[in-house]
Amino acid sequence: MLSRLHLTFKLATNRLTYLLCATTILASSCMQEREAQQAALATTPTPTDTIVTQDTIAKAKPDTTVTLATPDTSWTYPGPKPLPGAILPNKRILAFYGNPLSKRMGILGELPPEKMLSKLDEEVANWKAADPTTPVQPALHAIVVTAQGKPGRGNKYRLRMTDKMIDDVLEMAKKRDAIVFLDVQVGQSTLQEELPRLVKYLQLPNVHLGIDAEFAMKNGGVPGRRIGSFDAADINYATGFLAGLVTEYNIPPKLLIVHRFTQGMIRNTENIKLDPRYQVVMHMDGWGGPALKKDTYRRYIKNEPVQFTGFKIFYKNDTRGGHRLMTPEEVLALTPKPLYIQYQ
Repeated sequence: MLSRLHLTFKLATNRLTYLLCATTILASSCMQEREAQQAALATTPTPTDTIVTQDTIAKAKPDTTVTLATPDTSWTYPGPKPLPGAILPNKRILAFYGNPLSKRMGILGELPPEKMLSKLDEEVANWKAADPTTPVQPALHAIVVTAQGKPGRGNKYRLRMTDKMIDDVLEMAKKRDAIVFLDVQVGQSTLQEELPRLVKYLQLPNVHLGIDAEFAMKNGGVPGRRIGSFDAADINYATGFLAGLVTEYNIPPKLLIVHRFTQGMIRNTENIKLDPRYQVVMHMDGWGGPALKKDTYRRYIKNEPVQFTGFKIFYKNDTRGGHRLMTPEEVLALTPKPLYIQYQ
């Protein structure tokens, strides 16, 4: 019953989030189809000389000039040992999530940049105190393709952010030596269509990727009205894409954050491929009271961990109905201990 209530509230929240006149990314955009607005918000495709195609991915091979780290007998995570430059498991990532153009999509855009960064500092300090043995890596996790409640240009039910928005996030991240995640909500589009245009950012050593199955409407439908899904094949495309970049640009391993809070959101997890050029984080994205969040983590993350695990804390949704936020100490008591922590 709790899980059904959780999903009902989650979907209701998403519907509110995507009412275009009330919660659209830009306050003036009630009619997103209008050409003027689309010209301002729709990003043109990346030039073809920076596109990584599926053929490129298929031909990409691990960079043999990069050697594995010294063997670690304590390595207990699924998949290969990390290459030099990999962030996990030697650090815990602490990310602020949202869109800087919206106050309703998460803490990243809810506060002015300097106040947001100061709050990020506070949370980093809290996690350092809770686990002094694990360094904390600050991060900004920005939604750069947002699911929409109307078809919009191309009838894809998604809206691409401008390069300027991404550049602004990168500038904010520099102030805290933070890494950046670009999050994609494909709507009725696909990862194959959305990821190539982000190459010029994903080829940067400090920029990583997030994909949100909740808004992947593989069989049609309007985002927010039902929960979408990704198959292992979709995730393997994303990781193959990242692996190709690591090989082509000789950069450290990439991180892929995969959002999940139901069984059906991610299908055939046993077929997800692992490779030292990328690290997969299965991220518990559900909200509610501590008991519900722990149960969701156990059911859909611990039972199908893939490789590393993550945990989200919602400043607002988690406190509905008189509930309280989980503390770092409570999250650290989970098994396995999450190495990616996100605040929305």
